[in-house]
Amino acid sequence: MLAILLCGCAAAQKAEPQPSIAAAPGDSVSTTETMQTWWQPRPGTSWQIQFTGDQINLSYDVTVYDLDLFDTPQRLVDELHSEGKHLICYLNAGAWENWRPDAAEFPEEVIGNDYEGWPGERWLDVSDIEELAPIMEARLDLCKEKGFDGVDPDNLDGYANETGFELGEEDGIAYALWLAEEAHVRGLAIGIKNIPELAARLEPHFDWALLESCFAQVWCEEMNVFIENGKPVFAIEYVEEGMQLKDFCAEAKVLGFSAILKNRELDAWVEFC
Repeated sequence: MLAILLCGCAAAQKAEPQPSIAAAPGDSVSTTETMQTWWQPRPGTSWQIQFTGDQINLSYDVTVYDLDLFDTPQRLVDELHSEGKHLICYLNAGAWENWRPDAAEFPEEVIGNDYEGWPGERWLDVSDIEELAPIMEARLDLCKEKGFDGVDPDNLDGYANETGFELGEEDGIAYALWLAEEAHVRGLAIGIKNIPELAARLEPHFDWALLESCFAQVWCEEMNVFIENGKPVFAIEYVEEGMQLKDFCAEAKVLGFSAILKNRELDAWVEFC
């Protein structure tokens, strides 16, 4: 789960086959049989993620920024693109957040139990794609309109939590695959976050993996399927769990992961392997 607070539509038609911005060295563009294309980062791609703080720190020499969909202003997207950066939009796909501008659009019947540890959040019934579709499609449209290159959909593991709904892995898989298709139709890349138990089944449909605390919790190798297929694994370890660079960087380099150390609040501070 990622904390979010920064400063300050029907489904889209299929986009023309061109990436959002020119591919940087080490990147490629994925193409389907229908000639729909999107950005595909490579293993080893450098990155930073920031959701909190007075402003985004642009001083880091990285290729990719993962930023909040709603809170990131258009001018910042344009500025980073002008510097040749790629941008990923964070959106909460599996939980409702009461501070979002579209919070009132969620039908009450799809909003479940409180997300323990994250005030203002409640789990969503991801088995009801028909009800969630207009809202998530509008979010993906906004991601595309702002000029982001990819999507970071959070909380796709509701089936493994006490959501208030009877969800199983197949519900999680169906929803994840639906999101991947909707992202790709818009020319957006998309990654999965955590859920190592579904890595093998979802990898063919996703463009990277983003992992939290996999070194601290000892499950990183379960995501090797992404590296094996030429896709990056972005890994975050947290200082609140007692992690330091010396605890995971050597292993991350062996695995080929792009690993960083962050505060849990995901502010500007970062240390790179």
